[in-house]
Formats: sequence, structure tokens, C-alpha cells
Amino acid sequence: MLAREIGYVTKPPGTRLRIALAFPNTYFVGMSNLGFQTVYRLFNADEDVACERVFLPPKQELQALLAAGQRVVTLESQTPVSDFDVIAFSVSFEWDYTNVLTMLRLAGLPMHAAERTLRHPLVVLGGAVTFVNPEPLAPFVDVVAAGEGEALVPAFIRNAVASTSRADLLRRLAAERGFYVPAFYAVRYSRDGTIERFEANERAGAPPVVQKAAIRSTERIDPPSTSIFTPETEFGSRFLVEVVRGCANLCRFCWAGYNYLPVRAFPTERIVALAEQARPYSARVGLVSIALCDHPDIEEILRRLVAMGYSVSPASLRLDDLTPTIVALLRQSGERTLTIAPETGSDRLRRVINKTVTNDEILDRAELIFSSGIENLKLYFMIGLPTETDEDLVAIRDLTSRLRHTMMKHARTRGRAGRIVASVNPLIPKPGTAYQWLPMTDPRSIGAKTRRLRSLVADLDNVYVNIKSERHSYYQALLSLGDRRVAPTIVAAERNGGDWRQALAETRVNAAFYVFRDRSGDAILPWDIIDGGMKRSFFQAEFDKALRAEWTLPPKRQRENARLLPVLS
Repeated sequence: MLAREIGYVTKPPGTRLRIALAFPNTYFVGMSNLGFQTVYRLFNADEDVACERVFLPPKQELQALLAAGQRVVTLESQTPVSDFDVIAFSVSFEWDYTNVLTMLRLAGLPMHAAERTLRHPLVVLGGAVTFVNPEPLAPFVDVVAAGEGEALVPAFIRNAVASTSRADLLRRLAAERGFYVPAFYAVRYSRDGTIERFEANERAGAPPVVQKAAIRSTERIDPPSTSIFTPETEFGSRFLVEVVRGCANLCRFCWAGYNYLPVRAFPTERIVALAEQARPYSARVGLVSIALCDHPDIEEILRRLVAMGYSVSPASLRLDDLTPTIVALLRQSGERTLTIAPETGSDRLRRVINKTVTNDEILDRAELIFSSGIENLKLYFMIGLPTETDEDLVAIRDLTSRLRHTMMKHARTRGRAGRIVASVNPLIPKPGTAYQWLPMTDPRSIGAKTRRLRSLVADLDNVYVNIKSERHSYYQALLSLGDRRVAPTIVAAERNGGDWRQALAETRVNAAFYVFRDRSGDAILPWDIIDGGMKRSFFQAEFDKALRAEWTLPPKRQRENARLLPVLS
């Protein structure tokens, strides 16, 4: 693989801190992950560190390794992972939790942190999952790095290099913002099974609550971007770059919107300069952000990327900021498909989830998109939302049908029809959002909604609807909303090849307690051990507004509404 890569780093270990950066999935998936590439670059930017990569082997190779009892090795030097000082996992998805355990097993390490000794590498957990809820994985790791890599990596290196022992390093990290040492906390439970309290080991210097680490400003740092080009992976020949971090819209279901505040735009000149450096290796650029158009210079950035000859692919676009200039530049770059997220088909339900766009605005932007020459549209919808009725499912069909009508109207002038692809996911109430207290809609109800929606859209030509399995979402919710008591189920599922039903039966974990229970009366939630910066009172106020179907408008929309009031009155 190295022979086909551009941009990897090799260093002689010498006296350097040796870190095996592990992605608990295949090379194909891991090298398409911008966060993983960014942490690799941050570690290797320090002369005191030699960081190498390790991935979950492909299925056939994995089975062969397990059968032979062979150890997994790093990509750069083919060194056994167990020889490193640190194994740092970058975990983005709940479904990779079992893979974390598999990789520990392949490394020859005991799965549980309490069973490991000083001869084993320190096991660190980072990645997007630490923003949400690291507790199901807490028994398996020594340290959780909670927050943004640009703040965490330098702090980790500084303390690791200065420490005199493993115990000294853990104490040092516990005193730093963003580092959670699970062994320093005992969890006490009430008779009803809820968490009564986390008891911090004060003698070890553990704080009562761990504050998430984040950078205050993006002005002096490079935006996360592709540093290693890997032609044989999903985004291997595409230059990915983060343009804006955070989103001010605060959709009530979106953990990323809350956890990446405040909104911070990366410097325009650095984005462009990195794109120029990458141009010899890539003809396509992917702009990464949950609020792309919040960058004040987005039109200038697009113009300069197009002038370099890039084909530009944005992430999902927020419709309220989409302008004719932006659409025209994307089309000029060669883009044929845009992605938007109406989330639901009714204005009422959009007010419930605080998606501050209306059907009229969606249809207006669709006219702009298709009239510009964009042929295809990807849509994201959710079902199982609070206060959802059958009328809301019909509204998804109606909105999709009207979008199709707009698409076909412009397709006739070109003589070629595009297509609409809609992805539908059941709502999983996420930690650290206004919906964190909600029970998930039960699988039977989700199954009925799924069948109903399929029947509603069955006669729409050129429309393809993919609906996520309710059973799949159920187990994902368990991992998202669980606490340390879910850990045995992860062990069982890893051992039996991913049969979660069997794993739950074996461990007798009551999944319904985590997934289908109203948590509004809980004094402490599992993820409260890490403070993401948002107050409980704010989330409660947002939840109450959701039930009243009231928006909380972001500042930009507030200003627009203020300008419109004299006209409307």
C-alpha cells in the first residue's frame, strides 16, 4: 500500500515517543477519514513523536490472522503494535466498537484496561465518539481524549514526553482539559438503575467533570486536509479540506451542531494554498463542513478552486445560505449532484426539530439548482421524530414529488433525466442534544412507518429511497445511549461475529432501559462526565420549544426576519 501512497511519514524511532494510530476499520475506510489523517499529521509534526498507522485487516486476512494467532503490524514499518508506547484509536462510528476490541486482541493486549500492565502500550480513545458518549468503551481504554485534535495532540505529547511513569502520565493528563481517565472514576447507581453519581479520585487529581478541549480560533492553524493521497480508497484521489467548523443553526437532533460551537471559519488563504499544493495529486476537492456557506469568503474560495481546474464537491448544503453564484460555480466545476437535508416534509415538523427552512424555500432552491444544470439531488430525511404523524410521512412523499417535478421540468430541456436519491434514517436521540432525554421510537412503529413510506413513494419514477433498518438503528442507539454496563455486550458481540441479539441474551443487558426509556427524570446521564459546553437548562428549554413547534432562529435568520417585519406588516 505504501508504494501507492503520496505523503506518508517515516521516522527512525530512536528515543521518540512511538504512537500506533489505529483506525478500527479497513484501510479503505480509514484513509477516507479526514479526522484520522489530521491526527496523523499533528502527531508527526512533532519531532519527539514517531506515529505510524494500523488498520483492521480485510475480512479474509483478519480471519487468517485470528486463526494463526498472528499479530497486527503497522503500515509504515511492519512493526507489531504491541511494541509501541501508545495505541491511539480514532473512532467515529458506534459500529466500530467491536473492531476496537478485535484490534486489541490482534495486538496481543488484554481487552480490559484493568487487566493490562506496564509492559502494555497505553490505550487512548479519540475521535468523534468522544464528543457523544465514550462510556460504553470506558472499561477498555486508559485515556479518553475528548474534544478537538488541534488542542488535544500537543497537550498529550507535552505530558507524555515529560512524564516519569505511566501513573505520572495519567495524573498529568487528568489535570489537563479534555483528558478523561476512566479508572479514576467510580460510577454509583441508584436502585432504579440510573446513575446516582460519578466519584472522582481526588488523590489522583481527577476533576468532578472533564471539560471538552477545543481551539478558540482557527486563525493560526491549518485547516484539516488530506495529507496522504491513496488512489485505491473511496476519497483517495480527492483533496478533502475542512472549510468551517461548527454550525449556528442548532438543529435539536444534531450532536455536531452543539459540540463544535462556536462557528469558526478557517483562513481563506490557507485553504487555497493547501489546495494549490495538492493540485498535482488531485483533480477533485471535497469541502467538508456542516455549514459550508457560513464561511464569509465561500464564493471567493469556490472561484479560486474552479480557476485551479478543480471539480468541487461540497458536503450537504444548508439551503438558507445557497446563492445563485455558489450553485453556478459548483456547476462550472463539473458537479452534477448536490446534497440537501430537508429532514422532513412538513414545515410544522421542521419547527419541532429546529430546521429553519420551509418547503417554499426548499422548492425555490431546487428551482435554482436544477435550472443551473445540476442533474441529481440527494436528500436526507428522518422518521420517528417527536410529535410525528402519518401526515408528516405523506408530506415527505409530497415534497419529494414536487422536487421531482422540478427536476423533470428542466430535464426535458436537456433531453436527459437525472435522479433523486433519498436516504431515510430513524431518529436516534443523541447525547449532548436537546433530544438526549427522549426514548427512541420502538422498532415495530419504525417498521410500520418504513412500510408506509415505501408504499407512498413507490410510484415516483427516477426517485430512489433507501431506508435504514429499524433493527440496525436499535443496536446503534444502545451503543450511543449506554453506559459502562453495556461493555460486556460489546465483548460478546465481538466474540460471536456481531450477533447483537445473541450478545444481549448472553449478557442479560436490558437494552430497552437505555433505548426506550424517558430519561428526563435522570439526575445524571452517562455522558455528563464530559462537559461539552452546553448547559442542561438550555437543552431543556430547546426540548420544551420542540414540543411547542417553535424555532430558535440563528442570529443570521433573526436579522433577516427583522428586516422583513416592516414589509410583512
